[in-house]
Amino acid sequence: QVQLVESGGGLVQAGSSLRLSCAASGRTFSSLAMGWYRQAPGKEREVVAAISWSGGSTYYSDSVKGRFTISRDNAKNTVTLQVNSVNPEDTAVYYCASDKLLRGRLSAFSGEHWGQGTQVTVSS
Repeated sequence: QVQLVESGGGLVQAGSSLRLSCAASGRTFSSLAMGWYRQAPGKEREVVAAISWSGGSTYYSDSVKGRFTISRDNAKNTVTLQVNSVNPEDTAVYYCASDKLLRGRLSAFSGEHWGQGTQVTVSS
């Protein structure tokens, strides 16, 4: 079992950057793949980034590739999403999630445990 708590969301202007963090508790964190989802108003939740247990493999959705960077620190039980060059379409609730494995592609990531989410609102 792992508990996840996100932080770092807020109201930002288009073109700016922010860093979302996810703090994990539980002894299994370093063995888990981790990912970030987002859900915009009126839209389905989508996975935007995922990282393997070691940090050696990362995957991004086309909508965020080149602007978002996922990383992790297994010593601190944290996973981070660096969000650059935001635009109003990035407005969403962002969720951190864990999965047992990273199966070679982003679409195969399936969140097993979830955080409560952090709101990101981008003003134009």
